[in-house]
Amino acid sequence: MRRLTGAAAIALTAAMAGPALADYTLTILHTNDMHSRIEPINKYDSTCSADEATKAECFGGSARLLSGIRAAREAHPNTLLVDGGDQFQGTLFYTQYKGKAAAEMMNALGYDAMTVGNHEFDDGPQVLRALMEAVDFPVLLANADVTAEPELAETLKPSAVIEKGGEKIGLIGVTPSDTGELSSAGPNVRFSDPAEAVRAEVERLTEEGVTRIILLSHSGYAVDQRIAAEVNGIDVIVGGHSNTLLSNTDDTAAGPYPTMVPNPTGIDVPIVQAYAYGKYLGELTVTFDDSGLVTAAVGNPVIMDGQIAEDSDLKARIEELAGPLQEIRERVVGQSQVAIDGSRETCRAKECEMGNLVADAMLARVADQGTAVAIINGGGLRASIDSGEITMGEVLTVLPFQNTLSTFQLTGADIEAALENGVSQVEEGGGRFPQVAGLKYAWSPAGTPGQDRIRSVEIREGEGYVPLDPEKTYLVVSNNFMRTGGDGYTVFAEKGTEAYDFGPALEEVVVEYLAGTDAAYAPVIEGRITEVQ
Repeated sequence: MRRLTGAAAIALTAAMAGPALADYTLTILHTNDMHSRIEPINKYDSTCSADEATKAECFGGSARLLSGIRAAREAHPNTLLVDGGDQFQGTLFYTQYKGKAAAEMMNALGYDAMTVGNHEFDDGPQVLRALMEAVDFPVLLANADVTAEPELAETLKPSAVIEKGGEKIGLIGVTPSDTGELSSAGPNVRFSDPAEAVRAEVERLTEEGVTRIILLSHSGYAVDQRIAAEVNGIDVIVGGHSNTLLSNTDDTAAGPYPTMVPNPTGIDVPIVQAYAYGKYLGELTVTFDDSGLVTAAVGNPVIMDGQIAEDSDLKARIEELAGPLQEIRERVVGQSQVAIDGSRETCRAKECEMGNLVADAMLARVADQGTAVAIINGGGLRASIDSGEITMGEVLTVLPFQNTLSTFQLTGADIEAALENGVSQVEEGGGRFPQVAGLKYAWSPAGTPGQDRIRSVEIREGEGYVPLDPEKTYLVVSNNFMRTGGDGYTVFAEKGTEAYDFGPALEEVVVEYLAGTDAAYAPVIEGRITEVQ
């Protein structure tokens, strides 16, 4: 919103009292970070059970979203439906169908555009290309050079111009600059800073006469605020990646909806994001003046809870798609005494119960090889598990990436360097945060990221712990994604020796570990990770 004072503010107030004929109003409906949650979820962001559905304790799901979108379109005559990226990865629907199920659902809901999230590259450019060919709308990415990638060079565009209510709307897409580390984009795709890419695309669209520009940004809430502050010409930013809830009514929200950030000329840019997994439908109504500047931006995310009925036809289609998955996910693989916390907020910032479970399972699986340490990225843990029976479907929701165990040798100094990388992006909610077994570490946010945040590291020896020896070589277990440099763990790729990247699947390792316990699993927090000042 423009910052106006004096006579200009009075004039604007008078104009808004009765909208001028030149005013243009657009309601932006948006989702982000769906992560293949085609079926409804429960409060743990896992697939909702039949019992929970009976009690109306479910949220989201494509069939419920369709009903919510339909209601919003009926209430607002001029709407745009967009997605902030990461439709891929997270449930058996992606494991089974890759992007085909996501494309079918997005077409059914009537999306107008989406940006590419980092997880859209998880299975390489070919699967992303298949999604683009299957959907009825543009898929956008501006901050990647794809000219050397045959699957994308002629198809993946930085922006698009669509018409809504007789007006042209420019749409630009961006993804994290470190997507090359976060995914499997391959050697032919090069990512760059989103702000520079957006600036260039805004200038190009403006030269073509497009005066209303919306950025679809899978970059995270903090980066979106930086982009807004650095780049002129963006009218609205629809975000994703950080799974941030912005709201004016929820006390747990990270900020207001929209969050207003002034650009270099003092014009406020509204930023929105709607958590993740289809639990909310973002709804922002924006009014533009005749020159294309935003004069009003109001709204709130709408929770997609049990009060919203699922569309019956789409629900039936989802049940049909789910048929082949049932036998796999209903198999009971263990028990838990209480809920196991695998929430993003915990596992990317501190020791978490799910991190301990998975790291312990990894270490136990290769302990007979002399393995001393397990390190797993908190971003690889995608859900919590409730108490009682644990099913294979729940385990696969927690660990959807089909990673395998990797073992390799690393010096103590390089283990500490890996931990430094792991705690370098805590403030941004970086998925590289290290959950561990076989060691303890203390870190301080006061240190320089990537350099001196790690204050102490101890290795388990017998029943106790001893200081890490920087000169000693240790056998480490991680997953194949991290071992090959994913999430910034280049030290694993460059310094790891005697590497073996083809161990058992991580989800099977966890299932085996749970099956080996005589009683129901009891989650633990035991001081493996300590934050100090």
